[in-house]
This record gives sequence, C-alpha cells and structure tokens, in this order.
Amino acid sequence: MKPGLSLRLSQHLALTPQLQQSIRLLQLSTLELAQEVEQMLDENPFLERSLDEEAHEDFGLEHADASPVNDAYAAHDAATSEAINADDTRAEEQNDAENPRDAEALDWSGDGSIEISPDDPQWGGDASGHEGRHGGDEEIDAIGLASSHESLAEFLHRQALSLRLGESDRAALYFLIESLNEDGYLEDSLQELATTLAGDDGPEAVEELQQHFSVALRLLQNLEPTGVGARSLAEALTLQIKALQREGGADAEILQTALCICQQPLEMLAKRDVRRLSQACGSSEESTRAAMALISRLEPRPGRRFANVERNLIVPDVIVRKTLGRTRGDAIQFSVQLNPDVVPRLRVHELYAGALREHKGGESHQALQQRLQEARWFIKNIQQRFDTILRVSRAIVERQKAFFIHGEIAMRPLVLRDIGDELGLHESTISRVTTAKYMATPQGTFELKYFFGSGLGTETGGNASSTAVRALIKQFVAAEDPAKPFSDSQLAEMLKEQGIECARRTVAKYRESLKIAPANLRRAL
Repeated sequence: MKPGLSLRLSQHLALTPQLQQSIRLLQLSTLELAQEVEQMLDENPFLERSLDEEAHEDFGLEHADASPVNDAYAAHDAATSEAINADDTRAEEQNDAENPRDAEALDWSGDGSIEISPDDPQWGGDASGHEGRHGGDEEIDAIGLASSHESLAEFLHRQALSLRLGESDRAALYFLIESLNEDGYLEDSLQELATTLAGDDGPEAVEELQQHFSVALRLLQNLEPTGVGARSLAEALTLQIKALQREGGADAEILQTALCICQQPLEMLAKRDVRRLSQACGSSEESTRAAMALISRLEPRPGRRFANVERNLIVPDVIVRKTLGRTRGDAIQFSVQLNPDVVPRLRVHELYAGALREHKGGESHQALQQRLQEARWFIKNIQQRFDTILRVSRAIVERQKAFFIHGEIAMRPLVLRDIGDELGLHESTISRVTTAKYMATPQGTFELKYFFGSGLGTETGGNASSTAVRALIKQFVAAEDPAKPFSDSQLAEMLKEQGIECARRTVAKYRESLKIAPANLRRAL
C-alpha cells in the first residue's frame, strides 16, 4: 500500500465553553440554578453577589434592536440557537463530555463575539433580566410560611405534654410519634419497634417494651387528628367511626354498619358492592348505602393537613398580572415580569479585577485572566437565560390571552414550534426554557409546558386544545346526575355536540389523566 497525502474538507459543530454553559444554564430549574450560582461564588474569586442597586447595562427585550451593545449580545444568542439547530444531539454530548467549569482545561479568554468594557464594575452590574423587578408590591414569603408550618409530630408532642405519664410510658409515646409516617400511619408493628429498640437485651426486654408500646399506642390513637397512629386504612376509618359514636354525631345503626364495612375486604368498598356488603353485615341496602356515604366523608390520611408543604413548594420564575387599559375601550392587558426573588444579582469583584489590571505579566496572570473572563461570561449567560425565559413567557401570554381571562376552557392549541418560529429560536431551546420553569398567573401557578398542547379537529375546521377538552370533560362530570353518571361514549357524544371530534378512547385517556373514576365507580351511593 503506497503512502500519500490528501486534503479533505468537512464541517463539524464545535461549541465554545461559553455556548455550552449557556445551554446548560438554560435548562436548569430555579433550585438547580441557585446551587450553580453558590458553587460558582465559592470557586471564582472574581464573582461576588451584588447587594446594592447599581447602574448597569440593560440587556432587556426593549433594547434588543436599538442598543449597539445588544447587537453583539443578540449575535451570541443567535449563535447559541444556530448551534443547537445545527446538531442538538451533538451539543448535548459535548456538553456532558466537556466541563466548562474547569478553567484550566477550557479557554475562557473570549472569542471576540462580545466586546468587554475595561470598567469591570460598570460592565458586571447585576445579572437580572430587563424589567425583572416589579414595582414596590410586597410579596408573601412562601418559604417563610412553609418553614413556620407545624408538623404532625410537633402537634402530637404538644398534646402529649398535657398527659400525666411515667417516664417509661412518655418515652414510648415519644418513640411512636417519631415513628409515624407523613400520613399519620404507624407502618412498623409494635414487635418490630420493640425488637429494634431492645437490640441485644434479650426477649424479656422486647416483651417489656412491647407492653409499653401497647399502652402508648392507645394513648396516641386518642390524640388529634382522629385516626392517627393507625396501622392500616381500615383501622384509621374505624378509629374515626368510633369517635363519632362517642360524640353521638350520627345514627347508631349507620355507625354500626360502617364499623362492620371496615372489617370487610376494602376491595368491596372500593367497588361499591352494596349487595355483598349488605349480606356480610346483615343490614339493609339503604343502611349500607348510608354507611358507605359516611365512610366516604372520613379522612383516609389523618396527617394530611400536617404534610410538609415546603417539599412541594413552587417558586414561580415569571409573574403575570392583569393591568387596566388606559381607556374603557381598551382590551384587558397582562404584564409579564420576572420574579425578582429568583434572579441572582451578581457582579465582577471590583477590587480583584482592578488589581489584576495593575499587575500584568506575572506568572499567574494568564490563569487569573481566564477566571475573570469566566466570571464575565457566567453573568452574561445568566442574564441571557432570564431574558430568554421572559421572551418565551411573553409570547405564551400573548398566544394564550383567552386562558388568562376565561380559564383553561379557553386554552388554544400551541406547540413548541409556534413559539420557536415567532422568536427565531429552535424547538429544543423552547423545550429547555419551558421545563421546570413556572408562571404565577391570575388563574394559578403553572409550569410553562402546561400552556402547550395538541389540537383536536372541530366541525368548523379549526382546532380545540386538548387542555380545553379536558376542562370540558371535567365540567360535564361535575354537572352530571350522581345516580346516572355519563359513560365515556356519552361524553364523546357531548363533545361532538360542542363541535369537537373526540373518540371514546381519547375521552377515556383524558378522564384518567384527570383522575376521574369510570362511570360505574362514580355512581351515587
């Protein structure tokens, strides 16, 4: 085989560390971004948190076409979108393979796409999107409310203080309270708890502990909320029925029938098998139906109201408010603003940046210059992230204005490509922006992805949003006769009367997504 030289031209996608970081920051949730910011503050000495309101460059939407500085910023945004559009899959692979946080391995010296002013404090400014702060309205601190929420264990311990107990019984009650799950159930048996606590002390110690736990369990099950300390759903319902018996809050015969029903397999109750339950309890069908209705009003999760609300806390990235028109004839308008509580305010450290400019040519100057450039790009990329979220949110609000006025029944069909074409961004960029980002609206707080949905054909040739169809199904079910609930076929016919073509299987799929039971389980008792 004869050796030789040849030329070959090829194209390949090469993402700079700046673009990689921009893509990665865009897909982070609010919590993940906060963690990323904290990590960068710890690692990069040229980055600091800005606490004061200082003048800084505006990179907002209204300046996108007017400011010459933003021409370069827009070019950077376009380069990001073009890189994603060219080969999104390869971008993901390179993003994972290369770590842009490693200043030694990656070149943060800049590629010339953005000119940086030598005045670092003025350049750095705050990394907040344009119009990110909304007036002087006082906002409720949701995290503070969540942290002040009393837990189930704290509530029970407070009640236990009023009981006159010996040291051993008090310790046993404390142990049982701490062993409850979030729903107020005691998942482990008393013997298992006693064996775990006794360790290697022998069977006598286990038996003694089990006796203390038996006494403590009776005390626990008499505390509020009623049903706490139960070891099964049937026991929780039984405890609540017995409490009603003591209070005399219902007919004695119905309460006795309800107790008998709780002793039967719960599958019979779930299927509402009135005939079999009546036979098992020796009661009339009328009494059985009344007892089942009473059971349906009981609390299956005694600790529900003490659930840890902080775990499910959602902090919106965008806030939508209804604004009044200038004249009476003006249509209803909505203002879309970033939530200032989630926008980190960062800047380049003035003292360190100034010292670096004055001491050029040192051995470590190049490495420090690279870290400074990394801090600059981090601020820019965060700013770009929030501006992109704001642009997408405004486009969504403009497209779904009817939803913000009339609710989900007025939702229009919308796909990622519609917003991408309008803003000149790739679908994958819109997908990253709308994932794990939330919008607080007059209708509630929703993930940005909630506003996207496929369309169903109508008789007029238009499309109806799948979200609006779900809302219609929910309305139909809410207004149905409990004794004669609508079947999926009837719901499909009712949608057809509204001009919406929807097959029975599609109705069933939407009904299940709404967690609505089938017609036979919705039938009134």
